[in-house]
Amino acid sequence: MTYSPPTAEQRFVLDHVTRMDELAAAPRFEAATPDMVDAILEGAAALAAGEWAPTNRVGDTNTPKWNDGTVTMPPGFKEAYRAYVDGGWGTIDSDPAFGGQGLPFALGFVVLENLGTANMGFGLCPILTSGAIEAIASHGSPEQQEMYLPNLVSGHWSGTMNLTEPQAGSDVGALRSTAEPAADGSYRIKGTKIYITFGEHDLVDNIVHLVLARTPGAPPGTKGISLFLVPKVRPDGSRNDVRCVSIEHKLGIHSSPTCVMSYGDNDDCHGWLIGPEMGGMRAMFTMMNNARLNVGLQGVQIAERATQQAIGYAKDRIQSARPDSGGKPVAIIEHPDVRRMLLRMKALTEAARALLYLAASNVDRSRLGMEGARTRVDLLTPLAKAYGTDIGCEVASLGIQVHGGMGFIEETGAAQHYRDARIAPIYEGTNGIQAADLVGRKLTGDGGTGMAALIADVRAEAEDERLIALTSLVEQLTAILLDADVDDRLAASYPYLTMVSVMTCGWLMERQAGIAADLLERGEGDPAFLRAKVVTARYYLAHMVGEAMGLASSVTSGAEYLYDLTSEELAA
Repeated sequence: MTYSPPTAEQRFVLDHVTRMDELAAAPRFEAATPDMVDAILEGAAALAAGEWAPTNRVGDTNTPKWNDGTVTMPPGFKEAYRAYVDGGWGTIDSDPAFGGQGLPFALGFVVLENLGTANMGFGLCPILTSGAIEAIASHGSPEQQEMYLPNLVSGHWSGTMNLTEPQAGSDVGALRSTAEPAADGSYRIKGTKIYITFGEHDLVDNIVHLVLARTPGAPPGTKGISLFLVPKVRPDGSRNDVRCVSIEHKLGIHSSPTCVMSYGDNDDCHGWLIGPEMGGMRAMFTMMNNARLNVGLQGVQIAERATQQAIGYAKDRIQSARPDSGGKPVAIIEHPDVRRMLLRMKALTEAARALLYLAASNVDRSRLGMEGARTRVDLLTPLAKAYGTDIGCEVASLGIQVHGGMGFIEETGAAQHYRDARIAPIYEGTNGIQAADLVGRKLTGDGGTGMAALIADVRAEAEDERLIALTSLVEQLTAILLDADVDDRLAASYPYLTMVSVMTCGWLMERQAGIAADLLERGEGDPAFLRAKVVTARYYLAHMVGEAMGLASSVTSGAEYLYDLTSEELAA
């Protein structure tokens, strides 16, 4: 259950997918020198492996405890979190005006990757805080920013996102929480929220809740929703009327307390409006888009951890002999089917990392005002969230398979990765919602110009015949979906998202393979790492690209058959 951060792989992708040198050429990011990048990678690796990874098994078996509204984290968590705060690891990409270092988002992304790979559930705490920082920085008043951002950036306080209610899951517009204006300019918040990650815990002195609620007379649906900042401890130091009613007992991510939060039980819950009244969804989407990229990154995290463990087990597990081994037992890593699974795990993990790092780099480019970057990150976000988390689940499942029967035994830890991974396709907008977003707002919103630009970029670099063929197929299917009716478009959305994701990953994997091959030919770099990069990328192009092309019929079939049965017949 040890974890070795993939520093060489991360640096290679930062260099050749993120293209860190291009970001560092901008005055805003000039501090992101090669030496600084190396120092961040090495320091984050040491923190993750040394302080956070030991908490992974502890948090899975000795879970957070709820008692009369308070949540106590498992042993070792306070110390690990303190190391994170003391090292300034939450400050990497935040605004220097509030204690941040002003470095690229892509570098903060790597830090979160390492922490989440060390302990996926624990890693949710800084993920949610980073989202709260983004929302307050983008939509909060100067006074709110000055009051809350320094402590959130440093990690002395943590943040949450409060959307879901018992009667309103993905249908956010059905929420019932209310916000009554008070004479002092604040609002009195009242309502219940569920599935609130790190809604209560003992790692920090204050928790800043961002809560969606309705003001009096607001129209129904999402248009009538406002966003409120509701701290656990009010600015005057008094305890706010907000309480953790219970924590959920979950399939996985046991290190993360998932809370039911009650606001205003005593009619004294103070909240402050963020942004304009009834502008809550716009402000919340700032936070959600940040979170969606970070959840996609969780797919990379769990895939990396599962792959490392499966490779370690396969190297050590001595079993039956191969036909050509002269009767001598060998490690199972020598068996073709095991090697197939391990290579698939490596290829999928590296592909997902490349996709997520590309999205992160476009966040930075959009902050620099580079043309097309905002459109590109908007387009990549549903791909990164959905395909990244699908990969996390597949790789974790393969990890169990490599372990065989021992993978189904909790003591090996392989099962934990699968249990932890399964939530990622569900929260922060299910993957089906991501697919609907792709073919809805992202594809039709600009008439397909953003997708056309992505296809053009892939085509400009692609040399592999299979990737060229997939790119042409995606282009044809895009034209079909732009002319399709809503039902057909939505029914085709998931296989289409997968095809676009594989096309994009194939592009990035082929690029990396070419660079690795050139370095090998020149005798530069680590030969073992570079050979593995070339083979892994070629495997992805040969197998995953071919599989994705087979999804075309699912896209062109659209809603065919979906409504040929009544609901009663479907349930029969």
